[in-house]
Amino acid sequence: MTDLDTAPQSERKRGSGVKMVYDILRDEILDLVLSPGSFVDEVQLADRFKMSRTPIREALVRLAGEGLIETLPNRSTMVSNIDFLNMHTYFDALTLMYRVTTRLAAQYHRADDLLRIREDQAAFTAAVNAQNALSMIATNAAFHLSIAEAGRNPYFTTLFKRLLDEGRRILRLYYQSYDDRLPQRFVVEHDEMIAAIADRNLDLSERLAREHAEQIVEQVKKMLVGHERLDIDL
Repeated sequence: MTDLDTAPQSERKRGSGVKMVYDILRDEILDLVLSPGSFVDEVQLADRFKMSRTPIREALVRLAGEGLIETLPNRSTMVSNIDFLNMHTYFDALTLMYRVTTRLAAQYHRADDLLRIREDQAAFTAAVNAQNALSMIATNAAFHLSIAEAGRNPYFTTLFKRLLDEGRRILRLYYQSYDDRLPQRFVVEHDEMIAAIADRNLDLSERLAREHAEQIVEQVKKMLVGHERLDIDL
């Protein structure tokens, strides 16, 4: 076997290692397993994942590119803090994506889109009933992304996914503030949005999506004002 035969396999193995580390660390950052401001040590990560520091470093570069980690002047690495001061710009973009993707879904959805949306809603409802915050965040994102995909604009879908991912840390803090009383109202609001989409009522779909987004934003703002209740150093 030649070097040309073995090189692609080696690259795939290294690439899969980078992806594994990236995926795990990204989830841990977004789910607040790794707290904002906590330090990330390449040597410890290499020992944890049983691999060299090269794929670890490549994974960290990807995370830095998404703004999830920062390299400090002394070359140490830390989990990025949440930028609460500029949160209003994030909320503006998020609300806009709720509105436009839901309106487009009402206009362009197909029968199989509604099936997928309803399946995601069932999973979300189960997460709420189980009082499982992490599952609720994941299934909520899946629900809204299915709506975005039904609107058939991949640019909006990609942007919406990024916004929902970036919001996972905020929502994790938000649901912590509820303790064991995660709100049931989101289930009802989702059901109303599904009905409006199915009826191809564009204006109602957009209005419900806007109201859904705005009330979440208001609740998050209230949570941030009372952040001393949360079991995390903000």
